[in-house]
Amino acid sequence: MRNRLEISSKGIKKILRNYNAQLSIAEYIWNGFDADATIVNLKYSIDAFENINEVRITDNGYGIDFEKLPVKFVPFYESEKAIEISSPKHHSATHGKNGVGRLTFFTFAHNARWTTAFETKNGLASGTVEIGVSGLHTYNAVQHNSPITSLSGTEVLFYNVFISKEVMENSVIPFLVSEFCWFLELNKAKGFRIIVNDADLDYINNILDYQETQTLIYEATGTVFTFKYVQWKETLHKELSKFYFLSSAGDEVYKDFTTLNKKGDEFYHSVYIQSDIFDNFDFGSSESSPQLSLLSKAKSSLEYKFLLFEITKYLREKRKPFLREYGAKLVQQYEQDGIMPIYRNEWEKIFKKSLLEETIIGLYEVQPKLFISLNTDQKKTFVRLLDLLLDSNERDNLLRIIDEVVDLDTEERNDFVELFKTTKLNRIVECIKLIEDRYKTYYHLRDLVFSADLKANEVNHLQKVIENHYWLFGEQYHLVTAAEPKFDEALRRYHYLLYKEDTDHKLDHPHKYKEMDIFMCRQNVQTNRIENIVVELKHPKIRLGLSQYGQVDKYLQTILNEPMFNAPNMSWEFYLIGNEFDNTGFIKKLIETNANHGIESLVHWSDKGRIKVYVKKWSQIFAEFEMKHKFLNDKLLLERTHLMINPENADNIIKMAALNSAVQPEEVNLPKLA
Repeated sequence: MRNRLEISSKGIKKILRNYNAQLSIAEYIWNGFDADATIVNLKYSIDAFENINEVRITDNGYGIDFEKLPVKFVPFYESEKAIEISSPKHHSATHGKNGVGRLTFFTFAHNARWTTAFETKNGLASGTVEIGVSGLHTYNAVQHNSPITSLSGTEVLFYNVFISKEVMENSVIPFLVSEFCWFLELNKAKGFRIIVNDADLDYINNILDYQETQTLIYEATGTVFTFKYVQWKETLHKELSKFYFLSSAGDEVYKDFTTLNKKGDEFYHSVYIQSDIFDNFDFGSSESSPQLSLLSKAKSSLEYKFLLFEITKYLREKRKPFLREYGAKLVQQYEQDGIMPIYRNEWEKIFKKSLLEETIIGLYEVQPKLFISLNTDQKKTFVRLLDLLLDSNERDNLLRIIDEVVDLDTEERNDFVELFKTTKLNRIVECIKLIEDRYKTYYHLRDLVFSADLKANEVNHLQKVIENHYWLFGEQYHLVTAAEPKFDEALRRYHYLLYKEDTDHKLDHPHKYKEMDIFMCRQNVQTNRIENIVVELKHPKIRLGLSQYGQVDKYLQTILNEPMFNAPNMSWEFYLIGNEFDNTGFIKKLIETNANHGIESLVHWSDKGRIKVYVKKWSQIFAEFEMKHKFLNDKLLLERTHLMINPENADNIIKMAALNSAVQPEEVNLPKLA
């Protein structure tokens, strides 16, 4: 029996153009479940070239009744507009498109043959239907004289297949996992299965979180709800995130979108709720509806409102850590893509940057839609506006602006208010912590210098503290080298830090193998100057005189001899630091000679102040720290006695000083030149 459709084969392909191999194979599996199947088998065989010979999809449903073939295989269309692929809105049964799905095989095969067994008034019957890709508008149906099996069901054989094993395993099967995971979980108690080449379709890797048998009780009526929550890794395609309402027998009676569906994030979830209240529940009516049975409940019932309130609260709590983690990943991506602002100095990096990052993460937690579908320019604009508002007195207006854009609900609005309270407090706490840790470092260093019992030395102790805490000599500096690198390596790192390119340039100077204790630099964007500091530290027992000054002078002469260290906008300050001057008076005379410049501890001035050398006692360094931090200390009223820790030995001091929040970035390190 050959039957002809009212539309051409070409027209059918046009109407079904939104389908691909993944969607089509999924559609045939849905056909099985639509026919009340509990088990659908997908089998495919592979040739020596990794191509698929044939695909078989078999189900144990009620089969295809030959008296209804025109309904099953003749689709009804009002126009040749493409069929929209969607999911049933309120019930999971009947996914098939009234015959449409059975014609989509042309996306992966040239021929399809249905062999089906079905019940009739005279008992079990069977038959075969065949369609070829060149004649989608016709089908050939043959009913057998006797049943070919003892059970109802359908097998569809697809042959002349043109997809590969790679496509099946890397594209089709992962698609089936996302397409059916929620459905298999919904019907798990009923034993629903999809079997692919003799193995169950495994969707466990698509589960991020799984909470089974949660219980809610509405105390006023004693109504009990049990629910299961699943968070999915991948999107559920057209199904989206939904509540599934089940009767006491475990049958789905209704489904609807959750309150957190399509919020602009990737929080894909399903909630399966079971209660005997749904045995007789009218989801389509309100309590005031005249059609509502006296024995029924409706969405306006107190039990239902209680359920939605509690489940929504539960989902929000589940969503928060997920959104925070995703928000942190978003900030990392913004960093990589150049979306985040560039800060001028270390203080801005410490406070402004961290405040902005925390705000972006917090905003994403509250309302992810703010960050969805923005192009690069829009992202930069939005992030920089956030940065400006946070740095001004207008941050409280940010809530009003965002509320006007995305229409926040009450809970989201409260979350926003809490976010800005928290971030502001966090920044204050971090600032206090940083100042406290600087005082700790100050006390540690003072102990190393003045406590002879600690037996501190220059290299293992003083040097190590200053390497981590070079803020003592100025803010926003970068540590170029510490202790070991020779001048060639120092120049190479310096060049990379300033220009972001490596160099194999070598110095030509007799002192090129000297090693500076501390070499650091900073770029002053406002004045377009590059400011450099070299520090020479001396053992507390060594008194400073001609010999020690000569060491610093060798550094100075080496640097002055190298053009790459001497651009017109580069300035250099050299510090020689020890406990006391020697009794020759050499250092005192140098200070007196340079007193006309009005700068304390200055012993050398040249090139209109571009080059300066200072000799300072540790007592001066500590006094300068006290002066710089006095205002903050007075305002914050730090309990300084609690910051003074009596160390057992110098090594313990080094360990403690390396762990606090005042530690600065490590020295610049470069790969070796090829």
